[in-house]
Amino acid sequence: MHMPRIQPAAAALLTALGAATAAADTDPAQTSAAADGGNEARLLSNTRQLIFEGRRSGEGYFSADGRYMVFQSEREPGNPFYQIYLLDLTTGDTTRISTGTGRTTCAWIHPDGQRVLFSSTHQDPQAAAKQQEELDKRAAGQGSRYSWSYDPTYEIYETGIDGGPPRRLTNARGYDAEGSWSPSGETILFASNRHAYAADADAATQAAVAEDPSRFMELYVMDADGGNVRRLTDKEGYDGGPFYSADGSRIVWRRFEPGGKTAEIWTMNADGSDQRAITDLGVMSWAPYFHPSGDYIVFTNNAHGYANFELYIVDAEGEHDPVRVTDTPGFDGLPVFTPDGDQLAWASSRTATKQAQIFMADWDDAAARELLGLPPAGAAVEPEATEAAPAPAPDPADAPALPATDAAVSAADLSAHVHALTATAMAGRRTGTAGSRLATDYVARAMTAIGLAPAAAIAGEPGDSWLQPYSFTAGVTLEDGTRLALLGADGAEQPLALDRDWRPLPFSGTGAVAPAAVVFAGYGIVAPGDDGSQDFNSYGELDVAGKWVLALRDLPADLPAARRQDLVEYADPRYKALMAREQGARGLILAPGPDTPVKDQLLPLAQEAGAGGGSLPVVSLSAAAAQRLTAAAGADLRALQARADAGEQAAVALDGVQLAADIRLRPTTGQDRNVVGRLQAGEAPSDRVLVIGAHVDHIGDGQGLSSRDALQGRVHPGADDNASGVAAMLEIAEDLAARRRTGQLDLAQDIVFAAWTGEELGRLGSAAFVEALAAAAGSSDGKVASTVSAYLNLDMVGRLDDHLYVQGVGSGDGWRRELERRNVPVGLPLRLQADAYLPTDTTSFYLAGVPVLSFFTGAHADYNTPEDTAEKLNYDGLTRIARLVGLMSTALAGGADAPAYVAQEKPGTGASRANLRAYFGTIPAYADAEVAGVMLDGVAKGGPAEAGGLRAGDVITAVAGRSIENIYDYTYALNALKVGEPVLVQVRREGEAAELTVTPVARQ
Repeated sequence: MHMPRIQPAAAALLTALGAATAAADTDPAQTSAAADGGNEARLLSNTRQLIFEGRRSGEGYFSADGRYMVFQSEREPGNPFYQIYLLDLTTGDTTRISTGTGRTTCAWIHPDGQRVLFSSTHQDPQAAAKQQEELDKRAAGQGSRYSWSYDPTYEIYETGIDGGPPRRLTNARGYDAEGSWSPSGETILFASNRHAYAADADAATQAAVAEDPSRFMELYVMDADGGNVRRLTDKEGYDGGPFYSADGSRIVWRRFEPGGKTAEIWTMNADGSDQRAITDLGVMSWAPYFHPSGDYIVFTNNAHGYANFELYIVDAEGEHDPVRVTDTPGFDGLPVFTPDGDQLAWASSRTATKQAQIFMADWDDAAARELLGLPPAGAAVEPEATEAAPAPAPDPADAPALPATDAAVSAADLSAHVHALTATAMAGRRTGTAGSRLATDYVARAMTAIGLAPAAAIAGEPGDSWLQPYSFTAGVTLEDGTRLALLGADGAEQPLALDRDWRPLPFSGTGAVAPAAVVFAGYGIVAPGDDGSQDFNSYGELDVAGKWVLALRDLPADLPAARRQDLVEYADPRYKALMAREQGARGLILAPGPDTPVKDQLLPLAQEAGAGGGSLPVVSLSAAAAQRLTAAAGADLRALQARADAGEQAAVALDGVQLAADIRLRPTTGQDRNVVGRLQAGEAPSDRVLVIGAHVDHIGDGQGLSSRDALQGRVHPGADDNASGVAAMLEIAEDLAARRRTGQLDLAQDIVFAAWTGEELGRLGSAAFVEALAAAAGSSDGKVASTVSAYLNLDMVGRLDDHLYVQGVGSGDGWRRELERRNVPVGLPLRLQADAYLPTDTTSFYLAGVPVLSFFTGAHADYNTPEDTAEKLNYDGLTRIARLVGLMSTALAGGADAPAYVAQEKPGTGASRANLRAYFGTIPAYADAEVAGVMLDGVAKGGPAEAGGLRAGDVITAVAGRSIENIYDYTYALNALKVGEPVLVQVRREGEAAELTVTPVARQ
């Protein structure tokens, strides 16, 4: 990246670019270098100048989707220094992103495509004076040789992709620049000499940095918000120009020797470990950049003289000699690959003025690999038959084009949209990924083609934008220094091994915990007495104030099945943590008992998106470590478990034992966006709107989400869930927009069409929209009924068979009547369900006081598997569903009174299915809420339910004596099951009662 110092002893301290430009016509090395020859004609084709305006330009970096390039250029009147510009590669439009004042450099586009990072001195009080000083020098003929400034007022800023006031991320005297976001967007890599300017720096350092600030440059990483700054390098000499590999696992940079005359290319792991040199050329090798494959690196080299910097490539392991790329006289440097690796951009002085501008060319990856002795792309070892091939990374170049569609709703058009949204490049459309970005971009392009107006402004977004971005808590990350230690009676610490003996839970409190005593509290359950059952209190009279509580995971094993059903709600780890905190505990330790069959000794560090943490330190301990802890206190954990399993009081103080901890967890943040378009009723937007929505996200490769795939890592295309809903929404929008243009449709209010992301993670996108809508409307209670008259949702509508389920009918007075009328010309077999608390985006609106309907064709055996593919959809059925929703839309937006909102009592949600440790292997028909019990759409092949005789169509009415009336009852019942213990399941099969025995196994 970024301009290096060539020779600190030289008075001018020129950068490579400046030296090459200044000496382009005088350095004798230029002639011999050109004679050396290269591989330019073989590796580069269709070479063209990309930037023409301004004195010079360079450091062009691409957005993750390849649509934008951010670069620096000298072109502002009155400012001789670089400013930052954004180039839209699809239109050619260029926008200045920086303020126009001071020096700027080193820009980068966030993976979400909504923010730009750059370094600037615009807040330096002397910025304007320095500009004028440079202008005066140039006027006097003293400014021809370009030099790089390590101005200590450089700070790193971020701003929106449309510009706006920059937000400052660093605040330390010294050169903070050369920054780039990680591929995840969670961290920023940068170079700085801040430590040499620190208040505690000695006099010699202060004098040395004043003479040569580049000598003290090191690499740092910080969180995306500018916090948690960590230093990665500590060698004398300039470490700079760092970039992550495309997968975020490695960092490449250049390291100058202390004298500043030579530099080599280095790589390291993202955490700073495994630092090693890739080149050993004894010249100036700098500006390295990974090919997206991670297999090789392109960089700049002056082996042919300062007047003839050329591009080179080298394999990422440094096992082969570097290969020269360019052979055109002059300067070629600062190379960058496009995200797909098919093109290369770089700065070159091969211009008429001999000043460097950005050029671009097509890149021959196959030829590069042949020259470097690397295998062809994709020539990896085939995975074993028992494992799935990893999901391919989305390739923006493979993003599907918009299909040519007719105005009327048709099966062919619906199929075209579904096939586009399930294309390989979409990679399962997981929220926060490049695949989701491609999908939302597709929807925005489709809405544009349809003739809708961009409508993100309804949610408070500035300007005419289709996109409403939002951030979400994607999980937590362990940080260095996290530790847990056991202290015996002698006070000696015995560290416990992270991820082997213990692990913090994602909702744990953080910080240092001084040594504290430990008590054992059985299963850590506190349950009130309901329905005649006795109170249950694992703590008894035990004093736990200020102490660690060791509790067993799950439920007592030997209690009667009915009693376990009573207690299941209180066995969730979060609930146990709440009880421990209320008892005054210092921390909670959860461990499986020595006799508890569990798949994983340690609970995962996974976290449901959006879930928050707590104040109490909570850790998971292995059974072996828990036994060591109790043994140190002279207690037998197996005997304690036996008492607790039987329901006896087992709480005891573990005298002579203490635990000390330092828990360091950092929330990780993800970004995504909704797509919002508007069909306008009149000349101006209406005050109240009807909203029609569908979630465009799915579960990617399924890992960490609710995949039902027997293998791991395969793409889940999500044709029914929910490409079907998005396709229907787009077809409805196109039909209504065409009729509106031709005067066939009169509307009394606007219709807003929205594609949500984050539904699979818990309604993130729709919730963000409703929250922003409430804020924009000035709603103090979060209600948006004054803005939204009704919400219609399309989620999994592609597998019409016996019925179309219409859910949420009880949310509005009049829904049944309206559905009956509008279904007359369509004739769909409807099943109307009253419940408005649904596991989809309708709930975001219903909680905000809006009547809702959700259209759903039911769960199926391919749900959340890679087999949910486009060819399995019923497109004729989907056409009829789209027609029905279109008729409902025109009635509601055309003047029909919206149903009055009806409040419903919210059902208990129970413990999450994600926390189930016992695997049953059933596929509930979640749509059949009006069935007394839980109907099964199917059973997992080879699972316990199939082995016990359960089958599709069975209605489960009781489990282990617990009556099952709905899915919530069923979830509670499953949470209470004991692995390996047969359980009686009562079902209704073809109208007859039956009893079956199922033996659950440990959940995989």
